[in-house]
Amino acid sequence: MALIVETGTGLANAASYASVAAADAYHASRGNALWNTLATERKEQLLRAATDYMVVYAASWSGSRQYAEQALDWPRDGAEAFDFDVPQSTVPAQVVNACAVLALKAAAGPLLPDPAQAKKRQKVGPLEVEYQDYSTSTKRYASVDAMLLPFFGAGGGSIYMARLERS
Repeated sequence: MALIVETGTGLANAASYASVAAADAYHASRGNALWNTLATERKEQLLRAATDYMVVYAASWSGSRQYAEQALDWPRDGAEAFDFDVPQSTVPAQVVNACAVLALKAAAGPLLPDPAQAKKRQKVGPLEVEYQDYSTSTKRYASVDAMLLPFFGAGGGSIYMARLERS
Protein backbone atom coordinates (compact mmCIF):
# COMPACT_ATOMS: atom_id res chain seq x y z
CA MET A 1 0.00 0.00 0.00
CA ALA A 2 1.42 3.38 -1.01
CA LEU A 3 2.35 5.77 1.76
CA ILE A 4 0.03 8.80 1.82
CA VAL A 5 1.91 11.81 3.17
CA GLU A 6 0.23 14.88 4.69
CA THR A 7 0.97 17.82 2.41
CA GLY A 8 -0.63 20.55 4.50
CA THR A 9 -4.03 20.18 2.86
CA GLY A 10 -5.61 18.17 5.68
CA LEU A 11 -5.89 14.83 3.89
CA ALA A 12 -8.48 12.47 5.33
CA ASN A 13 -6.33 9.45 4.46
CA ALA A 14 -2.81 10.66 5.31
CA ALA A 15 -0.68 8.11 7.13
CA SER A 16 2.61 9.97 7.62
CA TYR A 17 4.05 13.42 8.16
CA ALA A 18 7.21 12.49 6.25
CA SER A 19 7.74 10.94 2.84
CA VAL A 20 10.40 8.31 2.27
CA ALA A 21 12.34 10.90 0.25
CA ALA A 22 12.21 13.42 3.12
CA ALA A 23 13.32 10.78 5.63
CA ASP A 24 16.08 9.62 3.27
CA ALA A 25 17.38 13.19 2.96
CA TYR A 26 17.19 13.78 6.73
CA HIS A 27 19.09 10.61 7.61
CA ALA A 28 21.63 11.01 4.81
CA SER A 29 22.51 14.50 6.02
CA ARG A 30 23.16 13.09 9.49
CA GLY A 31 25.06 9.97 8.47
CA ASN A 32 22.44 7.53 9.74
CA ALA A 33 23.58 4.64 7.57
CA LEU A 34 21.11 2.12 9.05
CA TRP A 35 18.22 3.94 7.34
CA ASN A 36 19.78 3.33 3.91
CA THR A 37 19.88 -0.43 4.52
CA LEU A 38 16.09 -0.62 4.79
CA ALA A 39 13.81 -1.45 1.88
CA THR A 40 11.36 1.23 0.77
CA GLU A 41 8.36 -0.79 1.99
CA ARG A 42 9.95 -1.13 5.44
CA LYS A 43 10.69 2.62 5.54
CA GLU A 44 7.02 3.31 4.77
CA GLN A 45 5.94 0.99 7.60
CA LEU A 46 8.30 2.73 10.02
CA LEU A 47 7.10 6.19 8.97
CA ARG A 48 3.51 5.08 9.64
CA ALA A 49 4.55 3.80 13.08
CA ALA A 50 6.36 7.06 13.82
CA THR A 51 3.31 9.10 12.84
CA ASP A 52 1.10 6.85 14.97
CA TYR A 53 3.41 7.49 17.94
CA MET A 54 3.21 11.25 17.45
CA VAL A 55 -0.37 11.19 18.75
CA VAL A 56 1.27 11.42 22.20
CA TYR A 57 1.78 15.11 21.37
CA ALA A 58 -1.87 15.72 20.39
CA ALA A 59 -2.76 17.56 23.60
CA SER A 60 0.44 19.60 23.44
CA TRP A 61 0.24 21.22 20.00
CA SER A 62 -0.71 24.87 19.88
CA GLY A 63 -3.76 25.78 17.82
CA SER A 64 -6.34 23.31 16.58
CA ARG A 65 -6.77 20.97 13.65
CA GLN A 66 -7.52 22.89 10.48
CA TYR A 67 -10.15 20.45 9.16
CA ALA A 68 -12.47 18.15 11.10
CA GLU A 69 -11.95 15.31 8.62
CA GLN A 70 -8.14 15.38 8.46
CA ALA A 71 -6.43 12.18 9.57
CA LEU A 72 -3.45 13.75 11.38
CA ASP A 73 -2.92 16.63 13.81
CA TRP A 74 -1.27 18.88 11.21
CA PRO A 75 -2.08 21.25 9.52
CA ARG A 76 -3.37 23.46 12.35
CA ASP A 77 -5.21 26.75 12.70
CA GLY A 78 -3.69 29.25 15.08
CA ALA A 79 -0.50 27.27 15.61
CA GLU A 80 2.38 29.24 17.06
CA ALA A 81 6.04 28.42 17.50
CA PHE A 82 7.40 30.57 20.33
CA ASP A 83 7.62 33.95 18.64
CA PHE A 84 6.15 33.33 15.17
CA ASP A 85 2.90 32.05 13.72
CA VAL A 86 3.00 28.80 11.78
CA PRO A 87 1.52 29.34 8.32
CA GLN A 88 -1.77 27.56 7.76
CA SER A 89 -1.81 24.66 5.34
CA THR A 90 1.68 23.56 6.29
CA VAL A 91 3.37 20.77 8.18
CA PRO A 92 6.43 22.34 9.84
CA ALA A 93 9.82 20.92 8.89
CA GLN A 94 10.44 20.07 12.55
CA VAL A 95 7.36 17.82 12.57
CA VAL A 96 8.52 16.10 9.37
CA ASN A 97 12.04 15.67 10.80
CA ALA A 98 10.70 14.35 14.12
CA CYS A 99 8.74 11.75 12.17
CA ALA A 100 11.96 10.70 10.39
CA VAL A 101 13.82 10.41 13.70
CA LEU A 102 11.06 8.33 15.25
CA ALA A 103 10.90 6.08 12.18
CA LEU A 104 14.56 5.19 12.62
CA LYS A 105 13.98 4.52 16.33
CA ALA A 106 11.01 2.30 15.39
CA ALA A 107 13.40 0.09 13.41
CA ALA A 108 14.78 -1.07 16.79
CA GLY A 109 11.38 -1.95 18.27
CA PRO A 110 7.98 -0.56 19.25
CA LEU A 111 7.98 3.16 20.03
CA LEU A 112 5.21 2.82 22.56
CA PRO A 113 5.37 -0.60 24.22
CA ASP A 114 2.75 -1.67 26.69
CA PRO A 115 3.52 -0.02 30.04
CA ALA A 116 5.10 -2.01 32.83
CA GLN A 117 6.29 -1.03 36.28
CA ALA A 118 9.94 -0.12 36.77
CA LYS A 119 11.94 -2.38 39.04
CA LYS A 120 12.91 -0.86 42.37
CA ARG A 121 14.90 -3.85 43.54
CA GLN A 122 15.77 -7.24 42.13
CA LYS A 123 17.32 -9.95 44.25
CA VAL A 124 18.91 -12.85 42.41
CA GLY A 125 18.92 -15.63 44.94
CA PRO A 126 16.36 -16.72 46.06
CA LEU A 127 14.63 -14.58 43.42
CA GLU A 128 12.79 -11.47 44.52
CA VAL A 129 11.57 -8.49 42.51
CA GLU A 130 10.10 -5.26 43.88
CA TYR A 131 8.51 -2.70 41.56
CA GLN A 132 8.37 1.10 41.92
CA ASP A 133 4.98 2.38 43.00
CA TYR A 134 3.06 4.20 40.25
CA SER A 135 5.76 3.72 37.65
CA THR A 136 5.60 2.75 34.00
CA SER A 137 8.21 2.08 31.37
CA THR A 138 6.72 4.43 28.80
CA LYS A 139 9.42 5.57 26.42
CA ARG A 140 10.06 9.26 25.77
CA TYR A 141 12.45 10.63 23.20
CA ALA A 142 14.14 13.77 24.51
CA SER A 143 15.62 14.69 21.12
CA VAL A 144 12.17 14.58 19.51
CA ASP A 145 10.61 16.49 22.41
CA ALA A 146 13.24 19.20 21.97
CA MET A 147 12.64 19.34 18.22
CA LEU A 148 8.89 19.79 18.72
CA LEU A 149 9.00 22.06 21.78
CA PRO A 150 8.41 25.28 19.82
CA PHE A 151 4.99 23.98 18.74
CA PHE A 152 3.68 23.08 22.17
CA GLY A 153 0.90 25.33 23.38
CA ALA A 154 0.71 27.01 26.76
CA GLY A 155 -0.15 23.65 28.33
CA GLY A 156 3.37 22.36 27.73
CA GLY A 157 3.21 18.65 27.10
CA SER A 158 6.69 17.33 27.65
CA ILE A 159 8.00 15.76 30.80
CA TYR A 160 11.40 17.20 29.93
CA MET A 161 10.61 20.79 29.10
CA ALA A 162 8.31 23.67 29.80
CA ARG A 163 7.32 26.56 27.59
CA LEU A 164 8.53 29.98 28.69
CA GLU A 165 6.53 33.09 27.87
CA ARG A 166 7.87 36.62 27.84
CA SER A 167 5.85 39.37 29.44
